[in-house]
Amino acid sequence: MNSISVRALLVRGMLAGLAAGALALVVAYLLGESRVDAAIALEESHGHDHGGGEELVSRTVQSTMGLATGVLVFGVAIGGIAALVFCYALGRIGRFGPRATAALIAGAALLAVYIVPFLKYPANPPAVGNPDTIGRRTALFFLMVALSVLLALAAVILGKRLAPRLGNWNATLTASAAYAVVIGIAYAFLPSFNEVGRDFPATLLWEFRLATLAVQATLWVTFGLVFGHLTERLLVPRADTVATGDGTANRVAATAG
Repeated sequence: MNSISVRALLVRGMLAGLAAGALALVVAYLLGESRVDAAIALEESHGHDHGGGEELVSRTVQSTMGLATGVLVFGVAIGGIAALVFCYALGRIGRFGPRATAALIAGAALLAVYIVPFLKYPANPPAVGNPDTIGRRTALFFLMVALSVLLALAAVILGKRLAPRLGNWNATLTASAAYAVVIGIAYAFLPSFNEVGRDFPATLLWEFRLATLAVQATLWVTFGLVFGHLTERLLVPRADTVATGDGTANRVAATAG
């Protein structure tokens, strides 16, 4: 794949990430912000000062411009990274076309980057968690993300090496099982945190965590669909019949994006 194609895919990845971020922003605002407000209200009702002093940024700005900036920038960033991964993966992970490869990358990213770490260290709303452990919890979450991604890459390599002997299906099952086993060991040995107070509503906690999962699922599913469509148009030749001025000749052009 030449530098022009990589650049074109990178641009399309960032645009797809922007579109995915915009839709995820709507989901985050509709599903998540009301739960955050409820958690903040509960925190303040128990006499806790949310934010540790005077707010530098108002809650209104946080829930609108701040949320939009964070989600959209994140969408563009992951779109660019996923596009570069796509450039390497296309044709190397099986006989998949651009659309299918984009869908596989988006699905694998959702699983490895978010769902697997989320199951070990789920998101918590305000009023949940000990402020003294936030640094350690954050570090362990990103450690889990890095470990999950590296193990996912190792599983892909293992599956490719086993495929000639076991066949694609059995090799995929074996590699997936190996990934699950090692992740299970990591779950068992890494420390856990149970800092949800007894007076915090279980329903609110559950709804908040489901909302965060919905945001990530929306982001990655939308990215996979949009980026797959854009890459298909860029990389798969399409025969276009174009009549000449006198209507006597036709030209077949390969779409280059």
